[in-house]
Amino acid sequence: MDEEKIDENEWGYHGEGNKSLVVAHAQRCVVLRFLKFPPNRKKTPEEIFQHLQSIVDFGKNVMKEFLGENYVHCGEVVQLPLDFVKQLCLKVQSERPESRCDKDLDTLSGYALCLPNLARLQTYHFAEHRPILCVEIKPKCGFIPFSSDVTHEMKHKVCRYCMHQHLKVATGKWKQISKYCPLDLYSGNKQRMHFALKSLLQEAQNNLKIFKNGELIYGCTDARGPVADRRELARHLKPFFFPSNGLAGGPNCTRAVIRELVRVITRVLLSGSDKGRVGALRLGPGPQGPRVCEASPFSRTLRRQGKNSPECSGLPKGCLLYKTLQVQMLDLLDIEGLYPLYRRVERYLEEFPEERKTLQIDGPYDEAFYQKLLDLSTEDDGTVAFALTKVQQYRVAMTAKDCSIMIALSPCLQDTSDFQICGSSKRGAARTLTCSPQAILSSWAVSARHLDARCVQSRLSAMWMHSSLSAELRVSLQVFLSTSPIKGPSSLRRGPGSPSLCLCWTSTSSPMRAFLISINWTAR
Repeated sequence: MDEEKIDENEWGYHGEGNKSLVVAHAQRCVVLRFLKFPPNRKKTPEEIFQHLQSIVDFGKNVMKEFLGENYVHCGEVVQLPLDFVKQLCLKVQSERPESRCDKDLDTLSGYALCLPNLARLQTYHFAEHRPILCVEIKPKCGFIPFSSDVTHEMKHKVCRYCMHQHLKVATGKWKQISKYCPLDLYSGNKQRMHFALKSLLQEAQNNLKIFKNGELIYGCTDARGPVADRRELARHLKPFFFPSNGLAGGPNCTRAVIRELVRVITRVLLSGSDKGRVGALRLGPGPQGPRVCEASPFSRTLRRQGKNSPECSGLPKGCLLYKTLQVQMLDLLDIEGLYPLYRRVERYLEEFPEERKTLQIDGPYDEAFYQKLLDLSTEDDGTVAFALTKVQQYRVAMTAKDCSIMIALSPCLQDTSDFQICGSSKRGAARTLTCSPQAILSSWAVSARHLDARCVQSRLSAMWMHSSLSAELRVSLQVFLSTSPIKGPSSLRRGPGSPSLCLCWTSTSSPMRAFLISINWTAR
């Protein structure tokens, strides 16, 4: 990046989360991600740099190992002129959602992460002047806890996403409960996956966004509603899927376009990629881990019809959903089994604070850190080393549970009897995937983002030690039991030694929201 010629007018607001804000370049396929802080909390430039560099290291040495080095873009830390950052901050302020303005953009250090813009195709220069469609999906946790440490029966039947839906509606965050269940998407069964994706399109919340040429055309700008209805979405998508067949507008057109989009996304999600080392984990829910969430509307409908549970075809081992699920399942003990181990580490550090660096609590994220993550033993030997390994595995699992998958598509130049979705790796090996005769798409890329290491202290402490959060979790279960047809206990009881019940993940704080990886996919 040429710092001498950088101009704030060439950059525009793209989005933000709890810990960072992103701006995108108007012409180039790059974004800048800046950290955010409360007005009364400032860090030195050196601390900001180390924070961002640790994010890059986590991507290179941890997530790249799990997801494959040929398809990971870790970004780089760049130093920008302070005048540029201050002017950019003023420029984007009016576009920020009011709910996000409690924190300020870091304008004092000049440091940011420069990353690829995943809403655009990264490997096809010939596609730069064609319309680009990008679908961003936040699939959430794809399994039901299988740990023997879980003491609440409901957690063995209902996934935390479905349970959390009742809490969010009860507290007014969303208007209605989504029919989406992550276990349907992760099932590998096309019928269940189609239902999951259609449910996301019906009630996007913050789990689905669609961009056209980098601009948001469908999704949520805040927690209250979509920026476009399904008919408007179909109008945007029709040129991608039915460019020349004269399909008229109206409900039939909308359904046809949505159906085609869902089918293509499913096909891409089930396609393979390069091999990372995630296979070494050899994880799986096993016989004790249910593959069907009893709260899923898809499953409930089958039960009402007297049919068996929906088939779980299983995910291809090379696909992104499979890899993501495997990393999520590093959460071997659930929060109920993990919290005592976290307290063991915390007490040790209170007694020996000088050991924090030796134990790699805050990094460095190197090969030694990654190797410790592969220890899948669950027999507690009483040591701090065992406890710390489980805590670090939990951090990585939570990272995978909160990541987003981005699928970028571009139309080809000419009609054909069928079309091919193509991709190429950094090594230049191109592959194709033949699909429907109606859709005409030639280029695609699948990417994952929000894969920064999660902060253990803020999340675990908030989960177990804040009385207000404990009350919120109790409300979540009570609301779920009062509105769901599933039978369960009518009251809450704490397990032995458990200070509060942990059913849902509600804390969103993380000091590392800036890491981003891109996986440029190729179908086998």
